[in-house]
Amino acid sequence: MKKILGISAFYHDSAAAVCIDGKIVCAAQEERFTRIKNDASFPTQSIAFCLEFTKLNFNDFDSIVFYDKPLLKFERILETYYQVAPKGIFSFFKSIPIWFNEKLFIKQNISKALNEIQFFDKKKTPILFTEHHLSHAASSFFTSPFHESAILTIDGVGEWATVSISKGKNNSIELIKEMHFPHSVGLLYSSFTYFLGFKVNSGEYKMMGLAPYGNPLDPETIAFEQKIKSHLITIFEDGSILMNQDYFSYTHQLKMIDVKKWEHLLGLKKRIEESEILSSHCNLAFAIQKVTEEIVLLLAKHAKDICNSDNLCLAGGVALNCVANGKIQKEQIFKDIYIQAASGDAGGAIGAALSAYYIYGNNKRENPLPFSPYLGPKFLNNSEIFALNNSQVSIVESIENEEAFLNHVSKLILNNKVIAWFQGEMEFGPRALGNRSIIANPSHPDMQTIINLKVKKREAFRPFAPVVLEEDAHLYFDSNQPSPVMLMVYQLKNQLKKTLPANFHTLSVFDQLKTPRSEFQSITHVDFSARVQTVSDKDNTLFYKLLKAVKLQTGHGMLINTSMNLRGEPMVCSPEDAYRFFTSTEIDYLVINQLIFSKLKNEK
Repeated sequence: MKKILGISAFYHDSAAAVCIDGKIVCAAQEERFTRIKNDASFPTQSIAFCLEFTKLNFNDFDSIVFYDKPLLKFERILETYYQVAPKGIFSFFKSIPIWFNEKLFIKQNISKALNEIQFFDKKKTPILFTEHHLSHAASSFFTSPFHESAILTIDGVGEWATVSISKGKNNSIELIKEMHFPHSVGLLYSSFTYFLGFKVNSGEYKMMGLAPYGNPLDPETIAFEQKIKSHLITIFEDGSILMNQDYFSYTHQLKMIDVKKWEHLLGLKKRIEESEILSSHCNLAFAIQKVTEEIVLLLAKHAKDICNSDNLCLAGGVALNCVANGKIQKEQIFKDIYIQAASGDAGGAIGAALSAYYIYGNNKRENPLPFSPYLGPKFLNNSEIFALNNSQVSIVESIENEEAFLNHVSKLILNNKVIAWFQGEMEFGPRALGNRSIIANPSHPDMQTIINLKVKKREAFRPFAPVVLEEDAHLYFDSNQPSPVMLMVYQLKNQLKKTLPANFHTLSVFDQLKTPRSEFQSITHVDFSARVQTVSDKDNTLFYKLLKAVKLQTGHGMLINTSMNLRGEPMVCSPEDAYRFFTSTEIDYLVINQLIFSKLKNEK
């Protein structure tokens, strides 16, 4: 039996995962334990969870694998500073000590950190390093159902690579082509994230959600797109790009762009975080999203040409751009597309472990093993959970009969109550997939606003995803393909769309949001799109049964599904986290296992 521990750390989204005989048996992100969003620290608590879950100690592992090669990354940083010198001297002197103290001698630092968890014998268990893009590629291909596939990895930057095209076959991954730093689709997208007032490495999905509020016919939007293509980047037929480094600062400064040059080029001031969102901000978000989709489609077509496969595995942070993913699927470039739930850096822990097992260990992969994203801690002690109840704040009841329990919850949803739904193993990856979720009625016209402002306390423009019975998805959305990890955006069926007013695209963000769009207003974005999660009995049995119960009550096996967290915080992990969330928001009910917490002010 081969046992491997994979680790990602020190940049963002640290995580740990355990592979046993080619199957990922557990994985968790450090942020869920520390409560620091996108935590980059060594995943001490994630590793401790993995050890507890598997009942293993470090000496039981055949190897421990880190998800990139720091020496190669350090080489890229030194060479970049050399090329831009004397620019960047301040950045150089600020970052180099961090490398010498923390990252350059990372093997020793990993050994030390492991020893702080439990005794680690570095002579018995080797620490291995795999290249960053190989970790991404392995995390997708080796968890996919494919025996062979094209693999397209797109992110900010690994060691040198920013885009890579590989071919996966059985237990091997062959690198075919790479695009190198400083030219990067991920860094391009993050630069616009920064300019629009969102945080890099965490706010990209906000910009993606803002883009549909832009007016594609506005001369300003068209001008933005033209300026991006004429001044900031050159796009080639194979999807590779060249970025005009006169406008970017990430090679020599501790910021993404030359703000003054961008403001002069775009005729728009950099948006201050938390300030008002103007129509120009929406138009710019639309323009860069459109350009990104164009690049990604070209890359996908090129991957098809050079790999000659009907299958595609997507990986890297840009694979979290579910709008672009949906466009690839709509173009039918490939027969089948697979995206691993944690396609960003957290998933590198999975990829590191799997690449060591299949490639370094040369173990056979005859029958691809099914992959589930439900890999984190679960909490089954109802007596301990029951004890969370504060009689001054809430009351709790237990409904042991599963059918009665599900019917009760579905009736609450029908009555437009907002439910915090906490079940089973915590999801791995950025999306709540039915175990750490907020669920509600998608037909309520104001539910999007209610959850955004009163529950999650975040920007009102942010859309919500629908979760739907897999067998019913085609009734509502223009796709017949399953989307179990919520990484595809589809259009609502035409017959479900409402006619928009002629001046819709000239309306403010708030007025667009309030305009009736469909009978399922709260999951229908302003461009009639939705980031869909489909659920089958095999994906998540209890969540599937809840959707079936909801269908009996409402006629539709569909709910709003969003992660259980406050703005700026990671998804909840423990029952204590969930109860704290419940008592600090205006949410109506908290359901943990088959215990239902309700606030004293609520009527039963």
